[in-house]
Order: sequence, then structure tokens, then C-alpha cells
Amino acid sequence: MKIEKLNGSLSLTNDNFLSLFFVGVGSAFSKKHNQTNLLAIKGQDHILIDCGTKCGQALYNYGSALANIKNYLVTHTHADHIGSLEEAALMSRYVAKKKPKMIITETFQHILWDMCLRGGSAYGEETMGQMLTFEAFWEIERPKILIEFERETYQSNIGNLDIKIVRTMHIPDKSVSYKDSFWSCGLIFDNKVLFTGDTRFDLDLIMSYDKKFNFQAIFHDCQLFTGGVHSSIEELNTLPAEIKKKVYLVHYGDNWEQFEPKVKEYGFGGFTQEGVYYCFD
Repeated sequence: MKIEKLNGSLSLTNDNFLSLFFVGVGSAFSKKHNQTNLLAIKGQDHILIDCGTKCGQALYNYGSALANIKNYLVTHTHADHIGSLEEAALMSRYVAKKKPKMIITETFQHILWDMCLRGGSAYGEETMGQMLTFEAFWEIERPKILIEFERETYQSNIGNLDIKIVRTMHIPDKSVSYKDSFWSCGLIFDNKVLFTGDTRFDLDLIMSYDKKFNFQAIFHDCQLFTGGVHSSIEELNTLPAEIKKKVYLVHYGDNWEQFEPKVKEYGFGGFTQEGVYYCFD
């Protein structure tokens, strides 16, 4: 893995290698960082993973815009992951006048549209007595279910970029597996990199998928205290040393600098940085 600094404006293309650009690395309430949303880029193709409240402004600050994003995938429905989606939908329909693609399961589409986006998006137009639907704003691509995995897992492609969607255990705080959790997911890019998305500590998620893929890097949700609905740094410290050295902590709080010595002591890869490219062969 190589880390490359942003040189000028954000580019959505590269020379056909996997690159992850973290638009932000902060928790939902971070004031010092943007929220944890990221771009996966490979060749002429890209996909934005989550589109939180600060995402539109963050992309503008990087010299790009939501109107430039052609493909989306949403991991769950908290505001730091969907807060700019209405803006993206309305900009695409009324300004860019073209639909971006959304990779989404039928189950999660119902949650995202009927429980979150419909009220702000459906009622702007009426045709023959019908209001706008999710399909009016997004070109839908259904990922295919992969039956060879014990955990609910899907697969899709954006160009040559392979994306696997893995169910996770985020909320509520008393759920005991992904099966009794509200819908959330992590992602595997090109069978090389795991991005957990928001998740509580889930040893099986890490160990079973790393055994299968031997990831080059794992970008793992980490809060700097124990309790609630995110993995804690102390829980992650129970991972084997060979796993921890390729774990990069993300979705962390504004007091991260106090924990830099502990991150080094515990043997993690480090804190994920925003505004840089993580590049993989």
C-alpha cells in the first residue's frame, strides 16, 4: 500500500489501480474532520461510499462536487452517511439532468427511501397523480447474493472495480449478530481491502474474511472509548498482532491525538488520514 497526497484538485480517475480516498475520517460528531465517507477509484471508474451531512461541502473543498459523482453505495442510514444524499439526488435531477447509479439491495432501498429520503424528494413533482419514486432519481443496480459465504454477502462491479457488500452488526447496542441488527454493511474492494463501515466489535467479521482474502489493509471503525454501537480501541487491541498491523482506524473522535501513543503501542497500522489516496497494486 502506498499513500499519495492530494496534488491540486481531487481526481476521480487513475492509471487503473485501486485507490481509496477518504473524504473524511471523523465520527458523526467530529468538528475537526469531515465525516467518514470515501471514494473508491479504479481507472476511469469511481464510487462514493456514503454521502454524509458534510460531504457536499467537503468535495467542494477538494475541488470537486457532488454533481461529478456517477456511482453511489450507502452503508446505513445515519445522517453522517446519508445527510447529503437529498442534495445529490436533487442536483442530479434538476441541474446535471442525469441519474447517478446506486448499488443497493431491494431491502435497503425500502429503508433508505421510505424511512429517510422520501419526504424531502418525492413531492417536488406530480405526474398523473403520482409523486416521484426512488427510481426517478437513481439508476438502480442490484448486487447479487453470494451463497458461498456464511454471512450475508453480495457482489457488484463498477467497471473493473469489484465490490463485495458484507452485512455488519452496528445497531442496536443489544444485537448479538448482523442477523438481528438494523441494516448496515461493510465493503471489500477487489478482494484486497476491507472497509468495515460502522460496526460494533465483531471478531468473526474480521477473522473469517481475512482468512479468505488475506487483506492488504483493513480500515476499521474505531471509537476511543468502550460502549455504545462502535468498536472500541481496547476491543480492537484483542485482535492478533498480524491483523492489527494492517488495521487503520477510522470514524474516530476529535481527541485522537491523545491516543496516538496507544495506537503505536498496540501495533495498529495507524489512524486513517483524510484527503489522501491509499493506493493498492
